[in-house]
Amino acid sequence: MIQPTVGFIVYGVHKDGLKDPQGSSFIDNAVVKRSKQALARAGMRIIEHGYVLASKEEARNALRRMKADDRVDMLVLFSGTWVWAAHLIGAVRDFAASGKAVLLWTHPGSQGWRPVGGLVMHGALLEIGVPHKFIYGGADDPETILKIASYGRAAHLKNLLNMSTLGSFGGRGMGQTCGVADPSQWMRMFGIDIDSRDTTELIRMAEAVSEKKIRALEPRLKKLFGSLPQKSVVTERSMRLYVALKLIIEKEGFDFYTIQSFPGLADDYAATCFAQSMMLEDGFATSTLGDFNTALTVWLLTQLSHERVYYGDLQHLNMQKKEIKIIGDGACPPSLASKLGPAGFSQHGIPTEGEAGGLSVKLICKVGDGVLARLGRVMGEFEMVIARVTVFEPPKNLVRERLNECGIPFWPHGFVTAHCDMDKMLESWTNEYACLGYGPDLYPALIDFCELTGIKAVLP
Repeated sequence: MIQPTVGFIVYGVHKDGLKDPQGSSFIDNAVVKRSKQALARAGMRIIEHGYVLASKEEARNALRRMKADDRVDMLVLFSGTWVWAAHLIGAVRDFAASGKAVLLWTHPGSQGWRPVGGLVMHGALLEIGVPHKFIYGGADDPETILKIASYGRAAHLKNLLNMSTLGSFGGRGMGQTCGVADPSQWMRMFGIDIDSRDTTELIRMAEAVSEKKIRALEPRLKKLFGSLPQKSVVTERSMRLYVALKLIIEKEGFDFYTIQSFPGLADDYAATCFAQSMMLEDGFATSTLGDFNTALTVWLLTQLSHERVYYGDLQHLNMQKKEIKIIGDGACPPSLASKLGPAGFSQHGIPTEGEAGGLSVKLICKVGDGVLARLGRVMGEFEMVIARVTVFEPPKNLVRERLNECGIPFWPHGFVTAHCDMDKMLESWTNEYACLGYGPDLYPALIDFCELTGIKAVLP
């Protein structure tokens, strides 16, 4: 899981121990200390500046250092007391030009005049159009710290994506119109380079994988599934494909990838279900069918969550109960399995979508709170639908019935209750895929990521 790094700077004209007419220091060092400690407890790495900023020269020197420090994802400007905005605004504007996030934090309290310093800087940044987050709240308020932490995590995501590479194996799968990408748009918005490879190289590399490397997978498979799959040509090809994917991704330096799956690879060699499941289990973001938007959504959720990420079809929705059934075509990280539906091996099983067949995963997703999300485009503009959900298990006596409903009971199932307006969610959804991430803190971080990158967040 990611750990954002924030540069923490206190500002205020009345500093260096200067006292107010009643003898109290304008800047309360105890408040500053508690605030830094609260951020550290929330999982943020703190890079402190050594002195309080008041003059233009101080601001220029401090923010230049923060701007040049590649570790810094976000600048936290902490209002110590009031300030002359003109002394800071130019340096803050220059820092923001780097693409790093800016957050103004004002701790409540009448003593010290902190709100005055916070609001004058907030107004100055609004006046000249510098994007920033304005937070008014105490270090002892969990909601305040969550807001700061979420914005910091979103800033870290944005910086991680900059100069990353998304690999594409093959072309568009199953005629998908709603997963294609404009490489120039991805570079402009996220700094992501899209690089493509034909699947023929993947097949050649899979065939060259040694028996020793295949056998080396067995201890891990026993741990994840409790047993090994039955030996067959299909099983061996599926395992070879997984090893080959890892090798070629390392060789090419891809940060995440999408793969056509079928038509093509699943007809000529093997379906990708097992390989995709294991790559997700490895914490490597991916998608099938050449769906770039799902790939980026999975990458975001993978970076944010303590758990692995599942993507599958929004196969059925019960609008009255707000229940959704997510069924992936044989691909799901096995660590998400519940005790009710433990991870096991199956076959892809659909000859019209992969004549060669392939090893796949069957399971029922474990319970937990999280989000359903997916990036998409509407008239060329990015939108992300984000909904809070709870993953549940059906009653034990109804499991077989619920699995049989779709006609393909041997594919992975996730049963979720959505905490949103179902009609609005469906109206805004841009694909059949849903990406499921575990953790309630994913919701605000995704919203902040959208704000930082210019994506329209849709919250049904």
